[in-house]
Amino acid sequence: MDETPSETETDGVEPILLEGEEIEGYDSTSGDGWGDYPLDAVFVRTEQRTVGEVVSRIEKERYVLDPDFQRDFVWSNAKQSKLIESCVMRIPLPVFYVAEAPDGRIIVVDGLQRLTTFARFLGNQLRLTGLTSGEITGSHELEGRYFDDLPINLQERVSDTQLTMYILDAKAPEQARLDIFERVNSGATLTRQQMRNALYNGPATRWLKSAAEGQAFQDATAGSLDSKAMRDREAINRFCAFALMGWEEYTAGDMDVFLAKGLKRLAALDEEERNELRRRFDAAMNLSRVLFGHHAFRKSLASDLAEAPRSVINISLFEVSAVLLAAIVDQIVEAEHEELRETIENLVTNEDFSRAITYSTNSTQAVRTRFAMMKEALRRFEL
Repeated sequence: MDETPSETETDGVEPILLEGEEIEGYDSTSGDGWGDYPLDAVFVRTEQRTVGEVVSRIEKERYVLDPDFQRDFVWSNAKQSKLIESCVMRIPLPVFYVAEAPDGRIIVVDGLQRLTTFARFLGNQLRLTGLTSGEITGSHELEGRYFDDLPINLQERVSDTQLTMYILDAKAPEQARLDIFERVNSGATLTRQQMRNALYNGPATRWLKSAAEGQAFQDATAGSLDSKAMRDREAINRFCAFALMGWEEYTAGDMDVFLAKGLKRLAALDEEERNELRRRFDAAMNLSRVLFGHHAFRKSLASDLAEAPRSVINISLFEVSAVLLAAIVDQIVEAEHEELRETIENLVTNEDFSRAITYSTNSTQAVRTRFAMMKEALRRFEL
């Protein structure tokens, strides 16, 4: 029989490499060590659960099984059937990695497809197919059957299968959560935003998704930010964090922690507040497109040539422009567009500002420099 299906093949995501992406002004925050938290800190505990217990919790929505970054990676019926066959044969399964959410729910870090398979099978939504082991394993008794079609002893053998859960503590520091998440997700390389999307799945991540798919953002960025790697949502996550908490609150130089706090703040808003934030965001996107056309959020916006080649999107320029334009967009009249365009063009060519959107862009100094300089430049447009 084929070996037990592994998440490594199809349950993760394709590796995302920063090199070659159409962005600049972006500091990768991927961890290469354990940072400032102690090596002997206990962030992960081990627990045993049966398949039946876990499926019961899934049905009660205690387990989060739908992180967007895995939405396109679904096992075939044959692969799902082989997992059930492994349970019947009492073959030990790989461990599962999950994380506790602040509300007590469990977020699946590694093992989404296996748990989805169990939920489908015990819910009579999966018909076993493609089992070719025949008389050697007795798989001919399983072929073509649903859970309810199995004899009681085989039903119980599946539902009583022991699953080993490695549970990431909800109180683990943000950097530790992301570093551990990065290490255990079946060897697949995830972007930090994909990790945040799973760990903070809810109204905030849905808001980011909707904003990223919105026409205003798509037009302003010309669809240049990789949606699969969630670079688009990360850019908008930055907007939310700085718009809701203020750039003055960025004091630790840790963008991972700041963006996570931004998601929490966004989730805490009521629907009316989130709608207003979306309105201002879209308005800032539309204004940027009107001012700079296909050069919006790109250093090429300052080019003297009308037909100058378009440079790549600068994430730091996007972040500061979106936040500060959203703050004044309702006060800008069409007669001011030319002056506003020239103001931003001059700022982008300023040596200090250019450095702040190009080098060590996550540092406290760079963040404060670019926000302070643009805020001062735009002061004349405030009522």
